[in-house]
Amino acid sequence: MRRIVSILLLIIVAVGISLSLAKIPFGTPKTKVGRHYIDEGVKETGATNIVTSVVVSYRGFDTLGEVTVLFIAAIGLGAVLTANGREKMRKTEPASLVLYTGCRLLFPLILIFGTYIFIHGHLTPGGGFQGGAIIASGFLLIYLGCRERRISRIASNLAESLGGLLFVVIGLLGLAFGSYFLSNFLPKGTANTLFSAGIIPIIYIAIGFKVGSELAGIIDNLTEES
Repeated sequence: MRRIVSILLLIIVAVGISLSLAKIPFGTPKTKVGRHYIDEGVKETGATNIVTSVVVSYRGFDTLGEVTVLFIAAIGLGAVLTANGREKMRKTEPASLVLYTGCRLLFPLILIFGTYIFIHGHLTPGGGFQGGAIIASGFLLIYLGCRERRISRIASNLAESLGGLLFVVIGLLGLAFGSYFLSNFLPKGTANTLFSAGIIPIIYIAIGFKVGSELAGIIDNLTEES
């Protein structure tokens, strides 16, 4: 009986998948949105990285929502881990010589690389989220190799707040000088140059600082207490 029921369920699932695949319009796409992004993206946004123009310009409001979700998650995690209202003193054992040396040598290089990624997000693959994650990985290396060091909560909160505030202010300025929120109201400049794409590099810088500080704060909160 159990085998019969299993076979019937498999048949129902197979039929459902077949009917779903039959309704998918394979071949020539009926939408022109993707082709518009590819053909007109550089001219309309000034960003040679089409993915960046979509994420920050065409659907920038959605990106603001994603940053807000990350912000709420970081706040929730901090509230859960510090529910007792005080922080415990952590006793840490020193790291190995290799890890300690790597921490001291690689940390500034990781910060520079992460900064490069989100500053050049409108020119090359990358952007604010990727650069912020790279910067946060540098702080993770600090906790693994230089265990006596911790991030400055004041500096982290300040960078996080300023990044989010800059994002919202740029969006409101676009609403004031343009026709919609996050309108690209600044000169787009010459494509393939650093000072181009209008507000897109500024937004990516704001996202980079915000994501980097939030992820670094999450790493700090999740650091295991001995």
